[in-house]
Amino acid sequence: QVQIAESGGGSVQPGGSLTLSCAASGSIYSIFSMGWYRQAPEKSREMVALLTTGGNTNYTDSVKGRFSITRDAAKPTWYLQMNNLKPEDTAIYYCNAVKGEYHGRYLSPNPRYSYWGQGTQVTVSS
Repeated sequence: QVQIAESGGGSVQPGGSLTLSCAASGSIYSIFSMGWYRQAPEKSREMVALLTTGGNTNYTDSVKGRFSITRDAAKPTWYLQMNNLKPEDTAIYYCNAVKGEYHGRYLSPNPRYSYWGQGTQVTVSS
């Protein structure tokens, strides 16, 4: 019911920059979080950046100060700006959205409604 599509991956030299984008469509409502995850070869998927309701952001330690997650205020589209890329950033990057549910005036995530894109490859090498 919800479709997510990433774009913007590619190959870049160490120190370079890339911006990934993700657009969601379908039954989009009550979104709790928008985020980016990545999976490197022979490693498990890890959270890279999250943007949650209220505008709060969280980043994994290895990308703090280099990556930035933002969203379009008018539509369900979000971005991951990646600066000063390192070889260890090489991975398939996936965008994710999680719907929430209201408990009183508070919106909490509902893991039953978690959606993933197909992934986009980012390769950092010289």
